[in-house]
Amino acid sequence: MLTLAATVSLGRWQLSRAAQKEALQAEIDAQKQLPALDQDSFLAMEKPALALHRPVQLRGLWLAPQTVYLDNRQMHGVPGFYVLTPFAIEGTEQAVMIQRGWVQRNFNDRSQLVPVDTPGGLVEVTARVATPPAQLLELGKPAAQAGGTQPSVGSSPIRQNLDLASFRAETKLPLRTDLTLQQTGAASEGLQRDWPAPALGVEKHYGYAFQWFGLAALVVLLYAWFQIIAPWRKRMP
Repeated sequence: MLTLAATVSLGRWQLSRAAQKEALQAEIDAQKQLPALDQDSFLAMEKPALALHRPVQLRGLWLAPQTVYLDNRQMHGVPGFYVLTPFAIEGTEQAVMIQRGWVQRNFNDRSQLVPVDTPGGLVEVTARVATPPAQLLELGKPAAQAGGTQPSVGSSPIRQNLDLASFRAETKLPLRTDLTLQQTGAASEGLQRDWPAPALGVEKHYGYAFQWFGLAALVVLLYAWFQIIAPWRKRMP
Protein backbone atom coordinates (compact mmCIF):
# COMPACT_ATOMS: atom_id res chain seq x y z
CA MET A 1 0.00 0.00 0.00
CA LEU A 2 2.87 2.38 0.79
CA THR A 3 4.51 1.67 -2.59
CA LEU A 4 1.21 2.13 -4.39
CA ALA A 5 0.53 5.41 -2.61
CA ALA A 6 4.05 6.67 -3.35
CA THR A 7 3.98 5.83 -7.07
CA VAL A 8 0.50 7.28 -7.61
CA SER A 9 1.52 10.43 -5.73
CA LEU A 10 4.64 10.83 -7.86
CA GLY A 11 2.62 10.31 -11.03
CA ARG A 12 0.15 12.99 -10.01
CA TRP A 13 3.02 15.34 -9.16
CA GLN A 14 4.45 14.89 -12.65
CA LEU A 15 1.03 15.67 -14.14
CA SER A 16 0.88 18.85 -12.06
CA ARG A 17 4.34 19.85 -13.31
CA ALA A 18 3.18 19.27 -16.90
CA ALA A 19 0.13 21.46 -16.25
CA GLN A 20 2.38 24.23 -14.90
CA LYS A 21 4.57 24.06 -18.00
CA GLU A 22 1.50 24.15 -20.27
CA ALA A 23 0.26 27.23 -18.40
CA LEU A 24 3.68 28.83 -18.91
CA GLN A 25 3.53 28.04 -22.63
CA ALA A 26 0.07 29.59 -22.84
CA GLU A 27 1.43 32.71 -21.11
CA ILE A 28 4.32 32.90 -23.61
CA ASP A 29 1.89 32.58 -26.52
CA ALA A 30 -0.32 35.29 -25.02
CA GLN A 31 2.67 37.64 -24.65
CA LYS A 32 3.55 37.16 -28.31
CA GLN A 33 0.03 38.21 -29.32
CA LEU A 34 0.08 41.49 -27.35
CA PRO A 35 0.46 44.79 -29.21
CA ALA A 36 4.07 45.76 -29.78
CA LEU A 37 5.65 48.05 -27.20
CA ASP A 38 6.60 51.40 -28.65
CA GLN A 39 9.98 52.96 -28.00
CA ASP A 40 8.90 55.07 -25.03
CA SER A 41 7.22 52.11 -23.32
CA PHE A 42 10.30 49.98 -23.86
CA LEU A 43 12.62 52.61 -22.40
CA ALA A 44 10.39 53.03 -19.36
CA MET A 45 10.27 49.29 -18.70
CA GLU A 46 11.86 48.48 -15.33
CA LYS A 47 11.07 44.76 -15.06
CA PRO A 48 11.91 43.01 -18.34
CA ALA A 49 10.77 39.65 -16.96
CA LEU A 50 7.18 40.91 -17.07
CA ALA A 51 7.48 41.60 -20.81
CA LEU A 52 9.42 38.55 -21.98
CA HIS A 53 8.42 37.42 -25.49
CA ARG A 54 6.38 40.58 -26.08
CA PRO A 55 6.91 42.37 -29.41
CA VAL A 56 8.68 45.73 -29.44
CA GLN A 57 9.40 48.26 -32.17
CA LEU A 58 12.50 50.45 -32.01
CA ARG A 59 14.23 52.98 -34.23
CA GLY A 60 17.96 53.54 -34.20
CA LEU A 61 21.36 52.62 -35.60
CA TRP A 62 23.13 49.29 -35.94
CA LEU A 63 26.60 49.37 -34.37
CA ALA A 64 28.02 46.96 -36.93
CA PRO A 65 31.70 47.01 -35.82
CA GLN A 66 30.66 45.42 -32.50
CA THR A 67 28.80 42.51 -34.14
CA VAL A 68 29.32 39.18 -32.35
CA TYR A 69 29.00 35.67 -33.79
CA LEU A 70 28.04 33.10 -31.15
CA ASP A 71 29.50 29.76 -32.22
CA ASN A 72 27.96 26.27 -32.00
CA ARG A 73 24.36 27.42 -32.35
CA GLN A 74 22.01 25.33 -34.43
CA MET A 75 18.93 25.98 -36.52
CA HIS A 76 17.02 23.04 -37.99
CA GLY A 77 19.88 20.80 -36.83
CA VAL A 78 22.55 22.67 -38.83
CA PRO A 79 25.49 24.18 -36.90
CA GLY A 80 26.22 27.85 -37.34
CA PHE A 81 26.30 31.20 -35.57
CA TYR A 82 23.81 33.43 -33.84
CA VAL A 83 24.56 36.95 -35.04
CA LEU A 84 24.18 39.68 -32.40
CA THR A 85 24.65 43.39 -33.02
CA PRO A 86 24.28 46.28 -30.54
CA PHE A 87 21.53 48.71 -31.49
CA ALA A 88 21.74 52.39 -30.47
CA ILE A 89 18.21 53.62 -29.78
CA GLU A 90 17.35 56.90 -31.44
CA GLY A 91 17.13 59.94 -29.15
CA THR A 92 18.71 58.18 -26.17
CA GLU A 93 22.09 57.27 -24.77
CA GLN A 94 21.05 53.65 -24.50
CA ALA A 95 21.88 50.59 -26.57
CA VAL A 96 20.43 47.10 -26.56
CA MET A 97 21.88 43.87 -27.88
CA ILE A 98 19.73 42.37 -30.62
CA GLN A 99 19.88 38.73 -31.66
CA ARG A 100 19.48 39.38 -35.37
CA GLY A 101 19.34 35.82 -36.67
CA TRP A 102 21.31 32.72 -37.57
CA VAL A 103 23.85 32.07 -40.31
CA GLN A 104 25.43 28.78 -41.34
CA ARG A 105 29.11 28.31 -40.65
CA ASN A 106 31.77 27.62 -43.25
CA PHE A 107 32.60 23.94 -42.74
CA ASN A 108 35.98 24.24 -44.44
CA ASP A 109 37.20 27.27 -42.49
CA ARG A 110 35.58 28.04 -39.15
CA SER A 111 37.07 31.54 -39.07
CA GLN A 112 35.58 32.44 -42.47
CA LEU A 113 32.32 34.27 -41.73
CA VAL A 114 29.44 34.37 -44.16
CA PRO A 115 28.72 38.01 -45.11
CA VAL A 116 25.81 39.61 -43.28
CA ASP A 117 24.19 42.75 -44.63
CA THR A 118 23.90 45.44 -41.95
CA PRO A 119 21.87 48.46 -43.10
CA GLY A 120 23.39 51.85 -42.37
CA GLY A 121 21.53 54.90 -41.12
CA LEU A 122 18.34 54.96 -39.09
CA VAL A 123 16.34 51.76 -39.28
CA GLU A 124 13.23 50.39 -37.62
CA VAL A 125 13.45 46.98 -35.97
CA THR A 126 10.68 44.65 -34.84
CA ALA A 127 11.75 42.17 -32.22
CA ARG A 128 10.69 40.32 -29.08
CA VAL A 129 11.95 40.89 -25.55
CA ALA A 130 14.29 38.03 -24.66
CA THR A 131 16.72 36.96 -21.99
CA PRO A 132 20.47 37.19 -22.64
CA PRO A 133 21.82 34.33 -24.80
CA ALA A 134 22.15 30.97 -23.07
CA GLN A 135 25.64 30.05 -21.91
CA LEU A 136 27.18 26.92 -23.44
CA LEU A 137 29.85 24.78 -21.80
CA GLU A 138 33.20 26.39 -22.45
CA LEU A 139 36.40 24.48 -21.68
CA GLY A 140 39.19 26.48 -20.13
CA LYS A 141 36.88 29.36 -19.26
CA PRO A 142 38.64 31.94 -17.07
CA ALA A 143 37.43 32.44 -13.53
CA ALA A 144 34.81 35.07 -12.86
CA GLN A 145 35.90 38.45 -11.57
CA ALA A 146 34.50 40.14 -8.51
CA GLY A 147 30.87 41.05 -9.13
CA GLY A 148 30.19 37.90 -11.15
CA THR A 149 31.22 39.12 -14.59
CA GLN A 150 33.68 37.39 -16.84
CA PRO A 151 36.90 39.08 -17.91
CA SER A 152 37.10 40.40 -21.44
CA VAL A 153 37.71 37.72 -24.04
CA GLY A 154 39.23 40.03 -26.58
CA SER A 155 37.95 41.58 -29.76
CA SER A 156 37.32 38.44 -31.84
CA PRO A 157 33.81 38.53 -33.34
CA ILE A 158 33.52 34.72 -32.93
CA ARG A 159 32.78 33.72 -29.35
CA GLN A 160 31.43 30.70 -27.56
CA ASN A 161 29.46 32.76 -25.05
CA LEU A 162 28.68 36.42 -24.45
CA ASP A 163 28.45 38.01 -21.03
CA LEU A 164 26.70 41.36 -21.53
CA ALA A 165 28.32 43.03 -18.52
CA SER A 166 31.80 42.12 -19.76
CA PHE A 167 30.91 43.16 -23.29
CA ARG A 168 29.67 46.52 -22.03
CA ALA A 169 32.96 47.08 -20.19
CA GLU A 170 34.95 45.94 -23.22
CA THR A 171 33.19 48.17 -25.76
CA LYS A 172 32.31 51.10 -23.45
CA LEU A 173 28.80 51.07 -24.92
CA PRO A 174 25.80 52.17 -22.78
CA LEU A 175 24.41 48.65 -23.22
CA ARG A 176 21.51 47.20 -21.26
CA THR A 177 22.62 44.02 -19.53
CA ASP A 178 19.27 42.79 -18.18
CA LEU A 179 17.78 41.78 -21.52
CA THR A 180 18.27 41.34 -25.24
CA LEU A 181 15.88 41.54 -28.17
CA GLN A 182 15.27 38.75 -30.65
CA GLN A 183 14.58 40.10 -34.12
CA THR A 184 11.54 38.60 -35.83
CA GLY A 185 10.28 38.46 -39.37
CA ALA A 186 11.20 36.67 -42.58
CA ALA A 187 14.76 35.80 -43.50
CA SER A 188 16.71 38.85 -44.66
CA GLU A 189 20.17 40.39 -44.63
CA GLY A 190 21.61 36.88 -45.03
CA LEU A 191 20.05 35.71 -41.76
CA GLN A 192 17.39 33.15 -40.85
CA ARG A 193 15.04 33.79 -37.93
CA ASP A 194 13.28 30.49 -37.25
CA TRP A 195 14.04 30.85 -33.56
CA PRO A 196 13.55 27.62 -31.57
CA ALA A 197 10.70 27.66 -29.08
CA PRO A 198 11.63 27.53 -25.37
CA ALA A 199 12.22 23.91 -24.33
CA LEU A 200 9.77 23.54 -21.45
CA GLY A 201 9.86 19.73 -21.34
CA VAL A 202 6.10 19.11 -21.07
CA GLU A 203 6.43 15.75 -22.84
CA LYS A 204 9.10 14.70 -20.35
CA HIS A 205 6.71 15.15 -17.43
CA TYR A 206 3.99 13.16 -19.17
CA GLY A 207 6.53 10.42 -19.81
CA TYR A 208 7.56 10.31 -16.15
CA ALA A 209 3.91 10.28 -15.08
CA PHE A 210 3.26 7.30 -17.38
CA GLN A 211 6.21 5.47 -15.81
CA TRP A 212 5.02 6.10 -12.25
CA PHE A 213 1.43 5.06 -13.01
CA GLY A 214 2.74 2.02 -14.86
CA LEU A 215 4.77 1.06 -11.80
CA ALA A 216 1.67 1.52 -9.64
CA ALA A 217 -0.29 -0.81 -11.95
CA LEU A 218 2.55 -3.36 -11.79
CA VAL A 219 2.46 -3.25 -7.97
CA VAL A 220 -1.30 -3.96 -8.04
CA LEU A 221 -0.86 -6.85 -10.48
CA LEU A 222 1.98 -8.42 -8.49
CA TYR A 223 0.03 -8.07 -5.25
CA ALA A 224 -3.02 -9.68 -6.83
CA TRP A 225 -0.93 -12.54 -8.24
CA PHE A 226 1.09 -13.42 -5.15
CA GLN A 227 -1.53 -12.66 -2.51
CA ILE A 228 -4.73 -13.80 -4.21
CA ILE A 229 -4.31 -15.80 -7.42
CA ALA A 230 -1.24 -17.90 -6.47
CA PRO A 231 -2.66 -19.03 -3.08
CA TRP A 232 -6.01 -19.79 -4.72
CA ARG A 233 -4.31 -21.97 -7.36
CA LYS A 234 -2.46 -23.88 -4.65
CA ARG A 235 -5.74 -24.66 -2.91
CA MET A 236 -7.27 -25.95 -6.11
CA PRO A 237 -7.49 -29.80 -6.23
